[in-house]
Amino acid sequence: MSTRERLNEAAAEKILILDGAMGSMIQAFRSPDGKPLGEEDFRGQRFAHHDKQLKGCNDILCLTRPDIISSIHEAYLDAGADIIETCSFNANGISLKDFGLGALAREISAASASLARKAADKFSSPGKPRFVAGSVGPTAKSAVFTLDMDKPQKRQICWDELEAAYYENALGLLEGGVDFFLIETVYDSLNAKAALFTLNRLSKELRRDIPVMVSATVSEAGRLLTGQTPGAFCASMLHAEPLAIGLNCSFGADKLKTSLEKLSAFAPCPLIFYPNAGLPDAHGHYNDTPELMAAAAEVCMMEGLVNIIGGCCGSTPSHIAAIAKKAVNYKPRTAPAPKTNAILAGTELLEIANGKDLQAFAAIPAAGVPWQKAIDQGNCEEAVEIARQEAEKGCKILYVCPDKAPDPTKTAENFILLAAAYSDLAKFPIFIESASWEIIESGLKCFQGRGLVRHSGLLKPEREILEKHMAIAAYGALLLK
Repeated sequence: MSTRERLNEAAAEKILILDGAMGSMIQAFRSPDGKPLGEEDFRGQRFAHHDKQLKGCNDILCLTRPDIISSIHEAYLDAGADIIETCSFNANGISLKDFGLGALAREISAASASLARKAADKFSSPGKPRFVAGSVGPTAKSAVFTLDMDKPQKRQICWDELEAAYYENALGLLEGGVDFFLIETVYDSLNAKAALFTLNRLSKELRRDIPVMVSATVSEAGRLLTGQTPGAFCASMLHAEPLAIGLNCSFGADKLKTSLEKLSAFAPCPLIFYPNAGLPDAHGHYNDTPELMAAAAEVCMMEGLVNIIGGCCGSTPSHIAAIAKKAVNYKPRTAPAPKTNAILAGTELLEIANGKDLQAFAAIPAAGVPWQKAIDQGNCEEAVEIARQEAEKGCKILYVCPDKAPDPTKTAENFILLAAAYSDLAKFPIFIESASWEIIESGLKCFQGRGLVRHSGLLKPEREILEKHMAIAAYGALLLK
């Protein structure tokens, strides 16, 4: 039986328990003499002369103090966790670069997975298998947020940089023995899509199934920081056929429940939910006791909203044990039937009733849009201003066909990036049409939602056409034939 099948079977029988926080457990760790972890613990012998401070780089402890990481894993397993996460939230070249450790991303990721694997295997039994989730964090750089409001096209990081970093991260986690991946604390769906694309690429290269779960964090407004609603986030991730999708971090279970309800009503797959132990106080302490957190989590379980539940920041093995004790009394959530509508998304959902309606809908922008003339001239600023005027009149999708522009690839990128800087346009899906694969691909690398593509230049052998169709799906877009 495959990992995917084993996990699905376990999740169908009961609510699975995820572990709790790693970072706050590391911060709370005390040696026998009562001392917290110091710089020397993070450095160890290997990095004794490293030229940057390493305290705070939790992932490096997998190399320098593996005993601490293993003890945290075992504490959560002893508390009843079915799934433990690797200590690799920042084990990617982008995040580790701040500590001068970017070149060690693969090694650290492999070490983190190996520690979790050994702990999970130690506690596994035929009646209670334990799983290892490879933690993939979002990095501190966003592919959607701009670096300069006067130049919205200039982003903090691009897709190709993210893909390269996630590739090394994922390779290490696979080498260390993870069962599946958990792309977590997603605040930017474009970053998450780059991670999903990377895993799809690895799946093909290694010729193996690589299961994945995806979890977002939302603001008090109930949206991701990039503006997406929970439904739009879900629509942007479903192309990867995730084992589960859900929410984590943010705040306590009681305050996050409203967003969970919205996601539960839409998501056709299992739901994962692991909120913080409340909100931190002025001293950074999380005040929800195990009893309080378990009571709030129980409401979600009672209402049939979850399949996998655990804790994020501030939670401890005591919190997980209290939640696990409640979970045995409830059945896992039953997912709604998959949507038969065509689902598109910008920061908000757009549902189109059926395939015939989609063809008719797509024919409207393809017949000509007011901003297309400006796009043909490569004037994206003017195109965006015209599109904003049309948005007030009720347009529902942003069409771009840049093939006549002086620099078609740059025009597609600039129009999509500029449009995303305005909330009245960012809510719309993007419809890209081109005879050039390079233009389509560059455009898809700029869009966080679920867009629409028409590739009018597919006249090559059937095998290459199929490859392009599969790539469009891997980028999270819907192909219009």
